[in-house]
Amino acid sequence: MILQLKQVKRLNETVLLFFFSTLCLVLSIARVSASSTPTFLFLNWNLFWAFIPWALSSLLVVYPKLQEKKLAVIAMLGTWLLFFPNAPYILTDLFHLKRVVSMPMWFDLLLILSFAWVGLLFGFMSLWDIEKILKRYLMKSRLKELLRYRLSIPIFSSVLLFIGSFGIYLGRYLRWNSWDIIAKPFALIYDIGDRFVNPFEHPRTWGVTLFMGLFLNVVYWSLRLIKYRKHWSS
Repeated sequence: MILQLKQVKRLNETVLLFFFSTLCLVLSIARVSASSTPTFLFLNWNLFWAFIPWALSSLLVVYPKLQEKKLAVIAMLGTWLLFFPNAPYILTDLFHLKRVVSMPMWFDLLLILSFAWVGLLFGFMSLWDIEKILKRYLMKSRLKELLRYRLSIPIFSSVLLFIGSFGIYLGRYLRWNSWDIIAKPFALIYDIGDRFVNPFEHPRTWGVTLFMGLFLNVVYWSLRLIKYRKHWSS
């Protein structure tokens, strides 16, 4: 596995992400030890779900032969889209921030932000994997002309971020989980359909989706600017 990660230049990224995740775990355990309460241990569970989209996209990158099997790719990308909102979802755990006697608020703020940032890293790195896979497929399809437009794939990613933001709303406010598409498909479809059929009855749905989507796009384009700063400055 390590050799395969090296071959696709993935080892450093994997080590860093797991180091950051371990650091978050240590911080949460330190809080439990200092406060004698397990208040924020659930963040580790949320970070695990944020890890899944990165794991799925990594499988397609580390094992490129999988990309030759269309059904496998479609299934994995569909599963990736279901779990992708879990990566930025941890940002909404800031709702749990409040003053307590046992711990200073600044520690809890840094704790949640640490988990949220690592979750975002898992999300955006997996999104960049999807971009590479999509580009490879477009090169072999009739739609390869779209690649003439340099921003075509990034714009597609921006749309995915708004879809992910809608997923965040479903998870935070309606308490739906990614696996409910299998466990409770009809109830989930009803809730989603109701918000499209009667959009004006659900202003919070579209408010959260819009502004969370805008925020994620600001982060995405900022990271993209940093990543390709030489290209942009030329």
